[in-house]
Amino acid sequence: MFFKSVDMSCISCKGFKRMREREDKTNNKKNEKKFLCHHFFNVFFFPNFESITQSLRSVFSSFNSIQIQTSNTKMQTPTTDIFERLRNGEIIPPNDPQAYRMLEACYDTKKLLMKMNNSTDPVEIRDLLGQITNSKIDESTALFTPLYINYGKHTKIGKNVFINFDCTFLDLGGITIEDNVLIAPKVSLLTEGHPISPENRHALIPKPIHIKKNAWICAGATILQGVTIGENSIVAAGAVVSKDVPDNMIVGGIPAKIIKAVTNE
Repeated sequence: MFFKSVDMSCISCKGFKRMREREDKTNNKKNEKKFLCHHFFNVFFFPNFESITQSLRSVFSSFNSIQIQTSNTKMQTPTTDIFERLRNGEIIPPNDPQAYRMLEACYDTKKLLMKMNNSTDPVEIRDLLGQITNSKIDESTALFTPLYINYGKHTKIGKNVFINFDCTFLDLGGITIEDNVLIAPKVSLLTEGHPISPENRHALIPKPIHIKKNAWICAGATILQGVTIGENSIVAAGAVVSKDVPDNMIVGGIPAKIIKAVTNE
């Protein structure tokens, strides 16, 4: 304020020079502080660009490695749901913590079976069979009750299928019946088994049964677990089938063997 009120012409050249020197020193100190701050920031936050790149590469490499390990862990994690494990053919030990769920599900199915097996209405029978198998049963498919099935939700039935009286399906391992299949009375489709070893006898071994289009399973035949019946093939009455049957073949006996090929005669 003082210098503003004084006429600059009265200030000697010497005094003016001192003022300029003091201003220059002040500005130099400010510039020095700015430089030091800028240098500090660069050194600690933006060091050598190449080192930054290397650090970033290391981070991304570690991240990718973690992702791969996580993915592998997920792939290696076993399926926990017991019904999915059954469909995947996994052996279920007797002390499995989810074994009780199989029993509960089978008892629930039995309640629906009681209703279905005591009905005479084909529409109601199809509806109840759809509830048991958890799928839509086509109108072209017919079932003569009684039918005995322990679980039901692992059975898939195609179109124009005929299932006659008194059949038994054990389907925890999975049963697929394709279109136009004929199943005679007292046929057994058994997808479940047990180990030969006495120590492990109470474990459950599930394997699927697949009956292809237009096959005919005659009265009293038994299809064991893991068997596929080929298209147009015939299983003779009373046969016990433990091995796959090719397309267009007739098999019979215990154990079932190929008798001859199917012809158009």
